[in-house]
This record gives sequence, C-alpha cells and structure tokens, in this order.
Amino acid sequence: MIDEKTLLRLTRNEADMAFKKRVRTVFDWITPTDDKVILDCGCGRGFYLKMLRTVSQCRLYGLELESEIALKGWNHVRDLPGITITQASIYAQPYADNSFDGVILSEVLEHIDDEQGGLREIYRVLKPGGVVAITVPHANYPFWWDPINKTLETLFHRPIRKGMFAGIWANHVRLYTPEKLHDVVAAAGFEIGEERSFTHYSFPFIHNLVYGVGKPLLEAGALPKEMAKAADRTTFDQNRGSLLNPINLGLAVFNWFDRPNQINEPPGRSTVNLAIQGRKPMQ
Repeated sequence: MIDEKTLLRLTRNEADMAFKKRVRTVFDWITPTDDKVILDCGCGRGFYLKMLRTVSQCRLYGLELESEIALKGWNHVRDLPGITITQASIYAQPYADNSFDGVILSEVLEHIDDEQGGLREIYRVLKPGGVVAITVPHANYPFWWDPINKTLETLFHRPIRKGMFAGIWANHVRLYTPEKLHDVVAAAGFEIGEERSFTHYSFPFIHNLVYGVGKPLLEAGALPKEMAKAADRTTFDQNRGSLLNPINLGLAVFNWFDRPNQINEPPGRSTVNLAIQGRKPMQ
C-alpha cells in the first residue's frame, strides 16, 4: 500500500480534491507491486500511469478511445519505461483473455452508453482473482461543488453537459447512486468488495474553476512557467511549493476545505464520487 507521504507528493499539484481521493482509492485497491500487469482503461492524459510508474516497476498499459487524448497521454509518459498506450474502444479491447492483475476504470463508466458491454470486456481481460477499481460521479453531489447544475437539476431537471459551465455533468450520459453502481457491477459478474463515497466539503464552484477555467488556460500555455509547473498534475516534482505562487496559494485554500473530508463518508451524505471494488472470481 502507498504511504501517505508518497501520496501527498504525487498529488502535490492537485486542485481537484476528489481526484486526490480517487488516487488514494486506486492505490488502496490495486497495489502496484513490480510483478503485476495493470491496465488504465480510459487512461486519458496518463496521470495514473505516471503515478504508478513513479512508485513501482509493474508492467503498465493504457487504453484511450480518442486519438488526440491518447497522443497527449503518450507524450506525458513516453520517456518512462514499460508503458504502452493503445487507442481503442472499451468494447473491443486488443488484449487477450486473463491479461491483467488490475484494471483502473476511473471516471469512465458514466461516459459510455453500454455499461454492461464495457464491464464485460473488463471482466474478460482481468485474470481470475484480478481487481477492477471503479470510480464514478455521485448523483447526490454537494451543492457547492457545482451550484449551477445542482440548481438547474432541482428547478428544470436539465443539467448543462458541455462547455465551461458543464461542471460534474460534463459529457456524461448519467450519474450514479450507490445502489445503481453496485447493481451494474454485480450484473457483469464481479464479486463486490469495498465501496466508498467521498468528498463532501469543497470550495464553492471548484469544479468550474478547475476544469472550466484552469484546465483550458494550462493546456493553452497561457500560464507563466512557474504557475504552470504548480498547476500541472504531471510536474509534481518540479513545484517549489512557494505560497508566492498564486497557484500554490489556491491549492492551500482548497486543501483547507478538504481537511474534514473522509475516504468514506457516512451513507446518505452528498459526495462528489462513488467508488467500488470488483473482483473476478477464481475459476
């Protein structure tokens, strides 16, 4: 299991407090020992792959549907050994049966139309006894995380799904309740392990600030060099940590709001994320 000091180092630049909890959960459930083979399904820009390579020598694979995003992911990890990224669909993965000890499926399931089709492919490529770590957005999310969509859902039942104001609904087919997530994973044949619900307290409008404003500025190269180093998830070892840097000051404020959050909040409490551990039965 990853120690707290290492986790803090890997997420030093993280403004999304829910992402920090997702990282903790992935490392708790898929321990990256050197002998393992791990797939990040929906690897995006390669953040999990870089973190896993930083702490272990396990064999790593990334799968990403969008070719442009897959290229960005490869550019982030291309200098690291033992990582392969493939552009392909979750429904038709180019891997043999029983290939992986662990699969990360973080913030993916809510984007796809056929949940069962995607999960059945994950089941196929996992080794017997292998684990999938799944995280999804919670339908009962906190008001201050995304006040715009929470208000629109309450009044009109129509959230914003695209653009800088999309918030937690950005490009999502659905959000999940704990019961729905449990049922869909169990229906795909997985044995259910631990379940978590996390990130209740948050800085107001943080989703819009981080992903609607900060991310586009970073990717456009519009931030000064030192601010960009502090804002980029992939450059956690290059951030000096000075509070004279406005990004670090903002991170300190976000971390203050995150202090009372638990890795698993009490049932019924609004949270940003749900997580569930699925295991492929031994055959």
